[in-house]
Amino acid sequence: MSDPSLPEPSASGRPAARTPASSAASATSAASATSATSATAATSASAYGPSQAPAPAKIRILLADDHALVRRGVRLILDREPDLEVVAEAGDGAEAIDMARTHEADLAVLDIAMPRLTGLQAARELAALKPGLRILMLTMHDNEQYLFQALKSGACGYVLKSVADRDLVAACRAAMRDEPFLYPGAVTALIRNYLDRVRHGEETSDHILTPREEEVLKLVAEGHSSKEIAEILFISIKTVQRHRANLLQKLGLRDRLELTRYAIRAGLIEP
Repeated sequence: MSDPSLPEPSASGRPAARTPASSAASATSAASATSATSATAATSASAYGPSQAPAPAKIRILLADDHALVRRGVRLILDREPDLEVVAEAGDGAEAIDMARTHEADLAVLDIAMPRLTGLQAARELAALKPGLRILMLTMHDNEQYLFQALKSGACGYVLKSVADRDLVAACRAAMRDEPFLYPGAVTALIRNYLDRVRHGEETSDHILTPREEEVLKLVAEGHSSKEIAEILFISIKTVQRHRANLLQKLGLRDRLELTRYAIRAGLIEP
């Protein structure tokens, strides 16, 4: 009588392998192979996977200051930012202009007091040479006269060296967004200057029109015809037409649509 716990003999007389054990071994082998393949694929994907999107272009900066130690400190502030890079340095205004000719820069950071050419002189030259170049003034002078001269020279920002570690990076980014950057004291100076000019009755660009021309402009912008404007203001149609022609000439505009846009900006009518 055969023992049921023993494998049945094969035709050759040797015990036959048990089918479940054979299947389990095959399954284990297949699993091992699959794991090895997956590991190899993962390693391959890690090493040769799709490249990431390129990083945005950095803001290229031309830095000009006649003190090497100051330049080094300012460069450390700028270069530690991922979107800023100093591509050229200059020791005076004349060298800054030469650097602008030989290096592609998006922004110039200029000290005001420099030998040969000052930062103000260099700013005027750079604005003419590279119209797309933004300019920031970096100075130790909290001085209204320097501030106004810097703005007239084409600078879009005025940063004090005493707070450069706090303000300079923000000023660079604001300049590239075409936004002005002024420290609080500079804003106060501008407001005080404006109020002084108004107090002394000096003519500003906001008051280049006569009161009658403003009346005509408002009515034109509201869509009234020349005949309607003449009736409203009790003047002749020819006088209205003359006022309209003067408005276009004074404001450097071409047509009724541009007059309307100007009236909105001037606060004569609501948009």
